[in-house]
Amino acid sequence: MQVRSIVQAFSISVLSAAALVACGGGNGIGPGKPVTPPGQGPVKPVEEATPVSFTLEKIGGYETGVFGKSAAEIPAFDAASKRAFVVNAQSGKVDVLDLTDPAKPVRVGELASESVLAGSEINSVAVHGGIVAVAIQAKPKTANGRVAFYQAADLSLLSHVEVGAQPDMLTFTPDGRRVLTANEGEPSDDYQTDPEGSVSIIHIDNVKTPVVRTADFSAFNGRESELRKKGVRIFGPNANAARDFEPEYVALSADGKTAWATLQENNALAIIDVDAAKVLDVVPFGYKDHGVAGKGIDASDTDLKADIRTWPGVLGMYLPDAIAAYQAGGKTYLVTANEGDARAWGEGDAAYWGDGVVPGDASKGFVEEFRAKHLINAKGWGGRAGDDLPPQLNALAKGGLLNPASFAYCGAAAGTPGACRDDDKLGRLTVSWTQGYQTHADGSPVLYTSKGVQDPAGDRLMYDQLYAYGARSFCIWNDKGEQVWDSGDAIEQFFASDACKLGASRTIPCKDFFNSNHEAGGSLDNRSDNKGPEPEGVVVGKIGSKHFAFIGLERMGGVLAYDITNPSAPQFVDYLNTREDWTTKDPSTVQAGDLGPEGLAFIPAAQSPNGKPLLLVGNEVSGSTTVMQLNLQY
Repeated sequence: MQVRSIVQAFSISVLSAAALVACGGGNGIGPGKPVTPPGQGPVKPVEEATPVSFTLEKIGGYETGVFGKSAAEIPAFDAASKRAFVVNAQSGKVDVLDLTDPAKPVRVGELASESVLAGSEINSVAVHGGIVAVAIQAKPKTANGRVAFYQAADLSLLSHVEVGAQPDMLTFTPDGRRVLTANEGEPSDDYQTDPEGSVSIIHIDNVKTPVVRTADFSAFNGRESELRKKGVRIFGPNANAARDFEPEYVALSADGKTAWATLQENNALAIIDVDAAKVLDVVPFGYKDHGVAGKGIDASDTDLKADIRTWPGVLGMYLPDAIAAYQAGGKTYLVTANEGDARAWGEGDAAYWGDGVVPGDASKGFVEEFRAKHLINAKGWGGRAGDDLPPQLNALAKGGLLNPASFAYCGAAAGTPGACRDDDKLGRLTVSWTQGYQTHADGSPVLYTSKGVQDPAGDRLMYDQLYAYGARSFCIWNDKGEQVWDSGDAIEQFFASDACKLGASRTIPCKDFFNSNHEAGGSLDNRSDNKGPEPEGVVVGKIGSKHFAFIGLERMGGVLAYDITNPSAPQFVDYLNTREDWTTKDPSTVQAGDLGPEGLAFIPAAQSPNGKPLLLVGNEVSGSTTVMQLNLQY
């Protein structure tokens, strides 16, 4: 893959500087509403030139000095005060950074949630027109959380309001009059308590007296079978739809009337009427066929090289984390970062796994991940008891088989996986045991003998497909959740190419550290068996008449930039990864640079402290906030 020039030139109207300074919050005044000087007509917006392309450059950053504890996660920016607000999960607060000189961010304060909710922690932050909204998680996380509002200029607390369990990402509507928060509603670690997921819609016409309405999923209870047949993953222990749906991220239409929420573990999208506070539909994202040319993956972490191949019978679950919306040709499109989080609770409880003699206790958790080589072991999976064998899987059967009709190409035959199980084939790939096996109409498994003969008295599942986590890509969808474009295997192919370079000076070959982990050095190929580069964050920025997507890669690190002006044919623009040390086994002992991007915030030139478009990146592993500048080319 190579950087391609972008040849179109357009123009767009943006806010004048006077309008930006005059923006207010919580009163219906916000970005996009220029102030009219007394005695004059409306201010004519300033036209912004459209670049041919740009390069990303790190111009500054802020270091918390805390490694591997999520000390910098989600950034947001307030243009009037020139302040960045960065979630510091390690301290349970929001760090406030002065970006008057974006090359030298200075910490000037913090926002703490303890006075709002005792024992709480902060999950996310958003800013609009001088108002800072903060998502606050209760202790325990299964209790209802809060959203608090602060004044950006002086950090004073304006108000707070109760929302659903585990409020995570939150965002303002474009007019600044409402805030939406994704209440994820994750279960307790032992799955004894599982709150309902929801999206809260908070009206802040008067920010000191916010009013909450909630879009919940109760209308989908009783429709679980119908939804499963459509491809929506509903599989938590004893869960109905409302408890099983876990909103992760929210995007909004330009008029603020429609919202889209990713239901990550469910591999689905919720479409929400904001005015009515109602979930209109839940649609599946579907699955990516890794057997198709251009959609392959590197499935093994043991050969210490890039080996990107097609794998018929292997399907990728998109399971997106972040989502962003933009307009093109008068239509709304959605961009997703297809991270691939699994449902995994109770992992640290020995009672859940058992000890090989005493069976695991299925009431203590639920883990859907299992390595392919253990799932399709011809001897059965009993040898994993007391180690990593989920008790729910063990209750279904005593082993799994690969259907030769799907997997004969890698050696599967009746009763044996053949070479498919080898470490350099599919053996190391992490998959979900919860789907892919043959079932009867009622959902119960079709059983086979260990020789591969269908028999109601058998004790083996027959897997027609293997379902892997994440799609190692980012996608563009229309407003109905129908796929318009997927980046295929382009990200892994890029990292395997000579065109890709690492470090702020771009001198380190990416292929020497292909699919490395974000918490360890010398980890070439480490993530190939499990989600690869792991795209997690995405934000869309508009420059002139072009739209650009910025995708943060959690494991490999760095930020990809694509021109997505044409939703059906995005063009690669640039990649910058400011991790500098890739070999030290424990990066916390050295100045390794920026590791593990989590959240991104785009600052257009009209709002930027230095008059140039900027990108803020919160790096959860290194605990650093990166300031990148877009050096535009015309």
